[in-house]
Amino acid sequence: MVIGPVFALAILLTSAPAQETTHSFLACGQKTYIMGPDGKPTWTYPASTRDGYVLDDGTIVLTRSKSRGDGGSVVRISPDGRESLIWKGTQSEVNSAHPTADGTFVITEAGNNPRLLEVNAEGNVLVEFPLACQKPNHHMQTRMARKLKDGTYLAPHLLDFAVVNYSADGGTLSRLDTTAPGDPSRKIHTWPFTAIRHGDGHTLVCCTNGNRVVDFDRSGEIVWTLTNDDLPGNWLQDPCGGQVLPNGNIVITSYAGGRADRYAPKLFEVTPEKKVVWTYRDGQQTGIHHFQ
Repeated sequence: MVIGPVFALAILLTSAPAQETTHSFLACGQKTYIMGPDGKPTWTYPASTRDGYVLDDGTIVLTRSKSRGDGGSVVRISPDGRESLIWKGTQSEVNSAHPTADGTFVITEAGNNPRLLEVNAEGNVLVEFPLACQKPNHHMQTRMARKLKDGTYLAPHLLDFAVVNYSADGGTLSRLDTTAPGDPSRKIHTWPFTAIRHGDGHTLVCCTNGNRVVDFDRSGEIVWTLTNDDLPGNWLQDPCGGQVLPNGNIVITSYAGGRADRYAPKLFEVTPEKKVVWTYRDGQQTGIHHFQ
């Protein structure tokens, strides 16, 4: 997965003698926690979050959700539990904060002037440019922006049905159209939420309300699609987050998982052949917004 540095707690495949698949992960959403491979939480955080990472030194970086009178923020929690502010939102929402290999953070703000920023550890702005998305609906402007190894940025824009690759100065390099094939009127709400650049220029995109995950090749053609027809049940319920593992398998989270059936999977892993090899269920109605 080409989204930045290697972190201490990226969702990991654990080999056991019986070839059992287990994962540990950081979950963000209405509840924020680190889940161990044994299915027991090892850490919790008392606030709702939208995005998060555990760094190599054990520091946790979280994008806190907006609240009344607060447009969200990005905070750093040191291994000894001390919390400090990296960025305080200036508009309607802060939707993501991606730590880079250079020690900076790529942040998106939604509002009247949607923008991408890259800030240093002290919160000083190093890069800033406007996002090429619709403006009336702040909440549906953008989500998980990521900096790529080539120094460009990848940002999904929900109501625009687009994933845009921006240059370092904010120019549009390319634009992926997430409209479902055969649905020109866009009755299927394939709103892009997370876009992961991987492999030979491929881009995996989780399409939220459309309940599907698609993979684009480097030319922008959809070459792989996962829908509920491919799964044992309606497990894709607002699939927000996704990861491509080193072995090529894909892990997906369903933010609405648990609302209709609290025992439905909140996270699951599939092979490129769409075989399910791992699920996480917790019996709660709250889903997982994003994960690492």
